[in-house]
Amino acid sequence: MDNYSLDSDKIYFSEDYLTLDTDEGPKTLRIGEWLNTDPVRIHKMIIREKVLQVDQLEVFNPLVSKLRRADLSYYKRIMGLKVMIDFPGYTSDIEAKIPYDTDPVGFYKWWRKGKHEHLVYLSPVYQFKLFQKVAVMEPKIMLKKDLDFLKTF
Repeated sequence: MDNYSLDSDKIYFSEDYLTLDTDEGPKTLRIGEWLNTDPVRIHKMIIREKVLQVDQLEVFNPLVSKLRRADLSYYKRIMGLKVMIDFPGYTSDIEAKIPYDTDPVGFYKWWRKGKHEHLVYLSPVYQFKLFQKVAVMEPKIMLKKDLDFLKTF
């Protein structure tokens, strides 16, 4: 089989072939097959390493949905506040960023005290921003560990 080495200038579509090194040696698959075989690796090549360019509609959008099934914790980390949540007071799922921005106290209560940390990944910076707002607005509701986190940041 031909070697379909990565061409970082090319925009890949789902039918395009790509050869990648695997534990079993070089392997050539269509991009669409790589999305099923190793979605986390493909995502890292696109986002972190910036060595793979893909078509947004045909490759990237399906990739994001496959990541959710393949590795939920990785999916939550990359989605962060863009993840859709069922938040009290809304009739349907909304982006976590909305209550995070508009109702920090309510979001804090839901996220930390409601034990929903597993649903929305907040980086230390986003935790700091949230805790800072809540500490000003309603310091009495904050957990001691979060107040200590603010002091050490």
